[in-house]
Amino acid sequence: MTEPAEASLPGARGVDAGPGQRAGTAPPSAEQRVPEFFIVGHPKCGTTALYEMLRRHPQIYMPEVKEPRYFATDMRQRFQPRRSGRLPTTLQEYLALFTAAEPGQLLGEASPSYLVSHTAAGLIAEVQPAARIVAIMREPASFLRSLHLQLVQSHVETVKDMRKAISLEQARREGRRIPRRSHRPASLQYSEHVRYVEQLRRYEAVLPREQILVLIYDDFRRDNEATVRRVLSFLGVDERLPVHSQDVNPTVLVRSQQLEEMMNAVSVGRGPLSRAAKATVKAVVPRRLRREAFRALRQGVVLGEPKPPDERFMLELRRRFKPEVLALSQYLDRDLVREWGYDAID
Repeated sequence: MTEPAEASLPGARGVDAGPGQRAGTAPPSAEQRVPEFFIVGHPKCGTTALYEMLRRHPQIYMPEVKEPRYFATDMRQRFQPRRSGRLPTTLQEYLALFTAAEPGQLLGEASPSYLVSHTAAGLIAEVQPAARIVAIMREPASFLRSLHLQLVQSHVETVKDMRKAISLEQARREGRRIPRRSHRPASLQYSEHVRYVEQLRRYEAVLPREQILVLIYDDFRRDNEATVRRVLSFLGVDERLPVHSQDVNPTVLVRSQQLEEMMNAVSVGRGPLSRAAKATVKAVVPRRLRREAFRALRQGVVLGEPKPPDERFMLELRRRFKPEVLALSQYLDRDLVREWGYDAID
């Protein structure tokens, strides 16, 4: 994929703000602060757990909106999914996410799309030249498997067979075979997610390398606390305070997207039938019990444990992406080829 032309900061200095944005928004005022650090991805690599652990630190402020995605202008959503809150589309709206921070707190955010995005690195560096970047890398085949399951769960992907979904990349690049309800079609370019060194070099091109911290998912899974303390040291905050481990956003199998959509419709109360059903349930069932019953039904009927991976296809993926692992090993000066078992792959 060719590198797009350099983009202007969305919503700032009167430039063309791009799809879904308002041009002519003023630069930040003296009272507004720009984040000092960014967790840029990847998804399904512990970014949510890291976000939850860092935001509990008293010297750090991270907004309730976990993925603002503001600087990933090349990955704008086609429409707003029903269950998500409105994402910022102007610089003023974005900076407003941080207004509740206490004086002296370090500001940060986590948007996993920033790593695969071709525009985010340059735009972040433009608005915050001192930005500190945290990226998390994972063995490619297991990463893509978890990513595919996550995209199915979030209705970005409708093809449940991973092999078939990845085979559709070219067609989707040409604008064909994109699911009608997919709000982030750029995420369906699976191979783009594992161009690890290319992604890191986009940040290295605009920021000093010492401002970029690359973590390995295996280390984070093995020792949450040690990894988080490494991040706290990198950010320059007190790393001696207690760290509480988190295990969030697990990989799950969606048994039926249609059933999940029906349950969500009743839950949020859209449409006359769902509103009527919701009103009836509310009249006879206490709120706490409703939540517990809905959660249990969703976990037991709609979601489930993922099936074992197709090992033949996983081997195909590892052969395909071995050059990426070799390149990342050289870039980090760490033998990930051996650690991830790629030394046994022809």
